[in-house]
Amino acid sequence: MTAIPLGSPRRRWSARQDELFGQLVELFLREGFSDITLGEAANRLHCSKTTIYSLASSREQLVRTAVVHFFKGAADRVEQKLSAAADPADRIAVYLRAVGDELRPASAAFVDDVAAFPPANEIYERNTQIAADRVRELISAGVERGAFRPVPAAFIAEAVTAVMVRIQQRQIADSTGLTDAEAYDELATLIVQGIRLPQARA
Repeated sequence: MTAIPLGSPRRRWSARQDELFGQLVELFLREGFSDITLGEAANRLHCSKTTIYSLASSREQLVRTAVVHFFKGAADRVEQKLSAAADPADRIAVYLRAVGDELRPASAAFVDDVAAFPPANEIYERNTQIAADRVRELISAGVERGAFRPVPAAFIAEAVTAVMVRIQQRQIADSTGLTDAEAYDELATLIVQGIRLPQARA
């Protein structure tokens, strides 16, 4: 997972605008955004509707900007956690579990709303694909170092991508009851245990 700059960068905001935007993102994460109008957002954040419009010219643009902000921040923090891990197996586990950790604040309502709003879902899809590509890189690096069985990294990455897409499309949650974060935890365990050398698993 890495930052995805979709669209033009936002203009510079004041400290007050940054604070309000952060509160708005937290509101969306807790409750979703499908039922929150700009007027209601202004009431909930105790500011004027004009102030909300200073963040974006439309509700759709505001939602999209908030979703980009959430995934960009998540991607940056995931990479920071990954940089602290050295062992190949640890790097895969740290990476996938960090992705899961970053999704924990996202309520089911938020994830459902993202899936139902094409501009937001595009952002989630692209982040999912980049995360799967990152896992392939980590597996390939581990195979080259002799830490993993000589597995076909491209195939494992395809399997990881398939699971990630099902997580992103809410299919895993519907069929298993797992949250997105819990599903990423289980995926990390499954992949690492499956590709470790036998002596490493023992």
